[in-house]
Amino acid sequence: MSTSHAIRHIRITPIAFRDPPLLNAAGIHEPWALRSIIEIETASGLVGINESYGDQPMLDALAKAAPALVGLSPWALNAMEQRVAALVAPPAQTASEFLGQQVSLAPGTHVSKTVAKVISAFEVAMLDLQGQLAQAPVVDLLGGAARDSVPFSAYLFYKYAEHIDQPYAPDAWGEALTPAQLVAQARRMIAQYGFQSIKLKGGALPPDQEAAGILALAQAFPGMPLRIDPNANWTVQTSLKVVRQLRGVLEYYEDPAPGLEGMAAVARAMEREGDVPLATNMVVTDFAEFRRNVDLGCPVKIVLSDHHYWGGLRATQRLATLCKTFDLGLSMHSNSHLGISLVAMTHLCASVPQLTYACDTHYPWQDEEVVEGGRLQFEQGSLRVPTTAGLGVTLDREALARLHDNYLHCGIRNRDDLGQMRKYDPGFTGRQPRF
Repeated sequence: MSTSHAIRHIRITPIAFRDPPLLNAAGIHEPWALRSIIEIETASGLVGINESYGDQPMLDALAKAAPALVGLSPWALNAMEQRVAALVAPPAQTASEFLGQQVSLAPGTHVSKTVAKVISAFEVAMLDLQGQLAQAPVVDLLGGAARDSVPFSAYLFYKYAEHIDQPYAPDAWGEALTPAQLVAQARRMIAQYGFQSIKLKGGALPPDQEAAGILALAQAFPGMPLRIDPNANWTVQTSLKVVRQLRGVLEYYEDPAPGLEGMAAVARAMEREGDVPLATNMVVTDFAEFRRNVDLGCPVKIVLSDHHYWGGLRATQRLATLCKTFDLGLSMHSNSHLGISLVAMTHLCASVPQLTYACDTHYPWQDEEVVEGGRLQFEQGSLRVPTTAGLGVTLDREALARLHDNYLHCGIRNRDDLGQMRKYDPGFTGRQPRF
């Protein structure tokens, strides 16, 4: 390796951007979403970039591991993984702590995912460097494109018109609490982005009301694939009641009940009544949980991966191979993110031949961007795979400085949907399953 290509410096810049008052099983989004921008610079001045989580524990882990990358070649991904694992291995946990994390709404917050998250954060930036050095897009480093564009799904949320402590002008989407308001939200999103399928984030309102929302969407968009995700906020009994109401309507049923055993109970009952597959991003979130799903006869039929906490793009390719081996479907989970995460996801999804469902993305809910050229453009609900070197996007330095300033002044260092919800409802417990 030429010494000019050795890694000499890593910059981690925390950012914050506006996030609407979106409801979910844990509560409601805070006014600001947190992310981190990772830059890995070589001795020659070449810079690879990435975007990841921006909560304080993640920033601490990134800062702890970053010095160990100095001197490495951008191609030395295995050495990077070994050094990260040695530095940021999570502390030993009690059984109760481990189980408590497993029912959390956001797998990416698990202490058990720290190593995988940091590896992913650095891996994508190193792949961006590799692509620039090889003058090839990241998708080619992953084996080449199986598709020229990647489909995404409209991601609907129940929401309030504005935050209770609104620090900026209300968003243009307005309130969505009724079936009619939900249909209006879908019409607007599909008109703007051209999505060909719809996902509803559920688990926030009474289940019958959310089922009515799905049925209204089915009537408004006949034949369009529909999904609902209550984030494990329903009991097994409620999960079965709702799926019976939605018979013949759902493309798949995502995380209705808590835990893999709860999902297995739902799957067993559904086998007698219908063939709607169960999907998850909550109970199959690493390879050990994948094995447990197999041991139980694969009650979960669709794995929604997320390269941010599965350990990167290459780890997700390994997951895709396992899904093919066990005849499971594959798609991608999303969180509040900007264009660097979205374009990395696009390269990954293009490299996976067996991607079987349109991917999630929160991107329509964000109105900021940190890459040059501004917001990425969807075509009929899909993103074209970049063909330029590396990720195919570069940082907008002015935007990065502005979003970092947001971080410095927003007052948020860890996402707390539960605490935010208690500003609206002091008695809200966040207990799951709630319905």
